[in-house]
Amino acid sequence: MDFQLSDDQRALRGGVRDLFEGRFDTAALRAAVDRGTPSPDRALWRELGDAGFFSLRVPEEEGGVGLGLPEAVLAFEEAGRALLPGPLVATFLAARDVEGAARGAVVVTAVVDDGSGGLVPWLDEADVVLGDVSGAVPLRSVDPLTPLHRVPGGAGAAAPEAFRRAEADLLIAAEQLGSAGKTCEMAVRYARQRTQFGQVIGAFQAVKHLCAQMLVRTEIARAAVYAAAVTNDPLEIAGAKLLADEAAVRGARDCLQVHGGMGFTWESDVHLHLKRAWVRAGLGRSAAGAEEELAAAL
Repeated sequence: MDFQLSDDQRALRGGVRDLFEGRFDTAALRAAVDRGTPSPDRALWRELGDAGFFSLRVPEEEGGVGLGLPEAVLAFEEAGRALLPGPLVATFLAARDVEGAARGAVVVTAVVDDGSGGLVPWLDEADVVLGDVSGAVPLRSVDPLTPLHRVPGGAGAAAPEAFRRAEADLLIAAEQLGSAGKTCEMAVRYARQRTQFGQVIGAFQAVKHLCAQMLVRTEIARAAVYAAAVTNDPLEIAGAKLLADEAAVRGARDCLQVHGGMGFTWESDVHLHLKRAWVRAGLGRSAAGAEEELAAAL
């Protein structure tokens, strides 16, 4: 079976990347962080709707683009690279069920069961909430662009089955994959520019190993995420989420190490990728949950 991207898929990925680079570049990301109180960029949300981002999997006869899960994964990978804020996954999955979601006119969020209760990202900013949010309380989020609430009550507080948990996990994994790829690029670029002791730090073996390990984890996760998008198998999605979470979190930590002291500063974007990766890893299927499902299947 040929798993190479088709020309149309490459064009889709390039178009989505161009859109994000034009509308949510580094300057826009930093401006959103500096505002301190995150809120979805409604103009950008509608622009995503006009571009067909939220309606990628809506059938053409219903006014959508009519593409499949692999194409959705490519789009969400680019969103992960850009650290685009907002409940993208919930709005995307609600495109056929919630009026206005496909057009980007409505922001949708959902309760995600994490085994000990429910997490709700962007609760106060959403127009529609899927799931029971009774008793929701604000939760301090490590990511400045992902406000969170916690809902007590375990699985009973989770969003309806229409939220399609496995597909949500896969799209989150795609975002993690995008972030892992971006931090790998950031580390390599910095290693080629920063000099110490009269040579670029990329010439040092320890730095080479860090960058190589980042690349290996990213490409392994990419293979798993792309394969799961083709099969839509719940167990393969569990494996993909596990690998993508690891690639994103460890990749951001290694990128921070390559940047040295600069990587710890607020001005560097590295910490934003690490914080978002931590938050995404806590949304949907956890690493422990994925490991248990895979072990049970074996």
